[in-house]
Amino acid sequence: MVRDYSAFLPGAGIARREPTALERLGWGPVFARQIDTGALTDTPPVRVTAVHRSGLQVAGDGIDETIPPGPEATVGDWLLLDPARPRSSRVLDRKSLIRRRAPGTGREMQLIAANIDTVFVVTSCNEDFNVARLERYVALALEAGIDPVIVLTKADLAEDPAHFVEKAQAISDRVPVLALDARGTQPVEALAGWCKPGRTVAFLGSSGVGKSTLTNALLGAQSVATQGIREDDAKGRHTTTRRELHAVPGGCLVLDTPGMRELQLTDAASGIADLFDDLETLAGQCRFSDCRHETEPGCAIRAALEDGRLDPARLARWRKLQAEDAFNSATLAERREKDRAFGKRVRDALRAKSDRER
Repeated sequence: MVRDYSAFLPGAGIARREPTALERLGWGPVFARQIDTGALTDTPPVRVTAVHRSGLQVAGDGIDETIPPGPEATVGDWLLLDPARPRSSRVLDRKSLIRRRAPGTGREMQLIAANIDTVFVVTSCNEDFNVARLERYVALALEAGIDPVIVLTKADLAEDPAHFVEKAQAISDRVPVLALDARGTQPVEALAGWCKPGRTVAFLGSSGVGKSTLTNALLGAQSVATQGIREDDAKGRHTTTRRELHAVPGGCLVLDTPGMRELQLTDAASGIADLFDDLETLAGQCRFSDCRHETEPGCAIRAALEDGRLDPARLARWRKLQAEDAFNSATLAERREKDRAFGKRVRDALRAKSDRER
């Protein structure tokens, strides 16, 4: 049977009350504009709902199957499925992409998720709370063009949850902060503004902070396994082992992710700048455009430090993320050239010293 995909093209179905099967999966104009009716019929659109070692789990209008590895895709991607040659299926341009430098010493990039509308950065009101880690997740989301929201769980167990809320709000005035109990109905009510039909949201954070519990709360069922934390240090145990999209009945799609032990930023300069927009504004007020904010006269950053307007720890975290991103973003050729130049300077200095000692 040849399906009629005309309803999925731009401008179609405006008066439609019930969303189509693809719209329930997050289909929208940004994807429809990339194709025509013929392409929709011959290569039906499907969304990657999970990535397995054996291939990609995809879903579409009347489609739910696993295709072999081949397309360079991640969870949340939209493909034009080639039934005859699924390995050659085309990945549609993404509206957002979360990625990081893969753990280890290599320089490979790891794709985390695509086409996410809102990222809930999750942490707990206990020893897991870490401002620097939250800033990394927020910068990652901002770089990807995704709206971040900080969600503080276990607020019901904290003696003073307001203290954690205050510290989280100081990270950025453009990021909402919510404190809640991940169990029960509170998450559904608190996150309803972001979890609308056709939207895709993701929970990011370390292990044991309640990402799977939040996912279950939205799903209204214990569909995702959960575990408690270690009582001695509040560290979490890995429960979720893969990234997978779950459909919330009558609502959004939610992505539960494994806890990330390592989150190295790369190509995230604009996300870091958005996160630290107060420091970027100050830096623009320095007398010299190439000010290093150390001993230069007319440095607005140092002036803010001296009069107490700027927290030294925040400045240190800004510098650390900038340096890390620059290091990770440099191409291999650039790194080798810098290493060669540095090695030459060292050899020249040793040669000059040897000549002086003769």
